[in-house]
Amino acid sequence: MFEMSSAAMASLIGVIVVVGISMVNEDLNVGIVAIAFGVLVGAVFAGLPANKVMQAWPIDLFMILTGVTFLFGIATTNGTMEKLTSNAIRLAGGNTTLIPVILFALITIITTIGPGNIATVTLMAPVAMAIAGRIGMNAFLMTLLVVGAANGAAFSPIAPTGVISTFFLNKMAPQLDLLGQQLGNLDSLAWKIYFNSEVAQIVGNVGGFFLLGGWAWVRRQRHASLSIDEIAPKPEPFNRHQWLTLGCIGMLVLLVILPSLAVTQSLFTPTVMKVIGNGKSANVGAIAFLLATVLLVLNAGDSKAAIKSIPWSVIVMVGGMGILIDVMDKAGGLNALVNIISTVSTPGSISGVLALVTGIISAYSSSSGVVMPMFLPLVPGLIQQLGGGDAISMISSICVGSHMVDTSPLSLFGAVCIACAAESEDKGKLFRQLLVWGFSMAAVGAVICYLFFGVLGF
Repeated sequence: MFEMSSAAMASLIGVIVVVGISMVNEDLNVGIVAIAFGVLVGAVFAGLPANKVMQAWPIDLFMILTGVTFLFGIATTNGTMEKLTSNAIRLAGGNTTLIPVILFALITIITTIGPGNIATVTLMAPVAMAIAGRIGMNAFLMTLLVVGAANGAAFSPIAPTGVISTFFLNKMAPQLDLLGQQLGNLDSLAWKIYFNSEVAQIVGNVGGFFLLGGWAWVRRQRHASLSIDEIAPKPEPFNRHQWLTLGCIGMLVLLVILPSLAVTQSLFTPTVMKVIGNGKSANVGAIAFLLATVLLVLNAGDSKAAIKSIPWSVIVMVGGMGILIDVMDKAGGLNALVNIISTVSTPGSISGVLALVTGIISAYSSSSGVVMPMFLPLVPGLIQQLGGGDAISMISSICVGSHMVDTSPLSLFGAVCIACAAESEDKGKLFRQLLVWGFSMAAVGAVICYLFFGVLGF
């Protein structure tokens, strides 16, 4: 057994209490509580004055999340995203079997280019669930597609959840290098985590879609057709401001991706790279603020409406948990948690263990606001304690495990899909189906992560 100091014990208890509060009271922003516990534990047990504790607020992460969500707040509130969605769905014509494919692809693309999973589900769930009622697909199957697509693409380095995982990856990189992980290009690794998430969500939720009735629905619809105007009425053409918004979104994607590609790096001078990043790589938050300002100056967006659309509650949760985890690290609690997890793990099984634990906690708590900030910083210590393991596999398992359970009606996504389901749906039955599916995904996610990341080494 390992020894634990009083400061480490206090910080670990503090984190457990805060996570417990987040699991039983969804209306309370746990980020505020986390800051309070961080101040108390830091001052009383770890000898850290309050002003020192408060300096742990992750300002870089805050600025990136605010910039990205503000830019896409403009795109949502000026009608650009709504028209983009309607035009995409109309590509199905009268072939109803294409509609789930188009919806999955559309949600994946929208999530990837910046709004993230929360904004995309909020935007697309009402549309998708209404369409499900019109094309004879039950709401449970459509929920699997909507949540699976959004969470699969959530770890795009441009999207808020991906920004969080990339932030911690960059923060841990020096420690991981010392442990011989040889990470290489961090931008490429961020996209690898995105790819790993896509694979896991497709296997889990899309696999579930086909096994639990989706394939039967496809067979029934093979000879059916509906007027596309009944499913997605033709929208008005994009106006000048909306075309400008689409151009800015495209520019955001290019300015984030191109500087990291060897064939296009020479196009960006040192001065340009200082404007859009740190001189070496692009900063998606800085680019988003620049492009949002262009839209505001040209009257293409409403700043007040866009500010209201920013997910402040998630940002406060992430920042508050960041402060508490920093205190936990300095007090020795992080090492204590590493020791606890390592006692039931091996380098081969750690991916499955992390996915299972994060999945169970995420079923009741915020995946990106609480679970990721709590578990991602454990990775370097786990590698050292276990004497091996792959950092990207562990990070992927934490990210995937914490998001596989989000179809649960206790999560935002499951609840939104239930609320938007057609009137003909038995919402009590839908609640029970999603509850069973969501909780089962903690175990299924653990198996997927163990096989794909632990055994196969994705």
